[in-house]
Amino acid sequence: MADHMADATACSPIDDGSIIILNVYTEPQNGSDTEEEAAQLNVGPLKYSTTLTNRQRGNMVSVLPATLDSLSVQQLAAQGELTQLKEYLQKDDTFLNRPDERGFTPLMWAAAFGEIETVRYLLEMGADPHILAKERESALSLASTGGYSDIVTLLLNKKVDINIYDWNGGTPLLYAVRGNHVKCVEVLLERGADLTLEADSGYTPMDLAVALGHKKVQQVIENHILKLFQSQS
Repeated sequence: MADHMADATACSPIDDGSIIILNVYTEPQNGSDTEEEAAQLNVGPLKYSTTLTNRQRGNMVSVLPATLDSLSVQQLAAQGELTQLKEYLQKDDTFLNRPDERGFTPLMWAAAFGEIETVRYLLEMGADPHILAKERESALSLASTGGYSDIVTLLLNKKVDINIYDWNGGTPLLYAVRGNHVKCVEVLLERGADLTLEADSGYTPMDLAVALGHKKVQQVIENHILKLFQSQS
């Protein structure tokens, strides 16, 4: 069965502040996906960013847990430690848009881990939501990957590029579809995300929803297409 399954590696925070690696498998539906198509999914059409790791956040199991005093501004943002983050930035506001070694800013980390109050605070303080990391990851694509629709809305209100590509060949909409994040897909489509943009493998958002068996997402896309046709008639 493993030969007929595609996997995507993702990172997810857990309650103690560490990260676990999730291997998401999708089995082709009978009569739909061939082994060749499954193989395409295995190497794409989207590869979850590999930057959200334990090493990145200083939570390696081989070392003692970091105290709040020793956490970086990026780690504080990722963990939603808003009080400490405010103190950090009050001492030196140049850290507001300071990237880490992979180009991730505090805003990106907060968006990636669904810390909406931290995202709101950073935006109010003037954090730049348009900054891209070294592989063109954006706060919007990271929030979309996690399905954080409220954060997606906050970022879109700042006029970020809704169709931004990263070097894994993904757009925010493609990442939301891949994650089966129905509400996030709805928000992105309502705000004008381009349904025709393809991943590097050639998959459109609809292709991806069908290939992964995400029927609710597929229905959302179909309803959106129908509305577009009705508005033009």
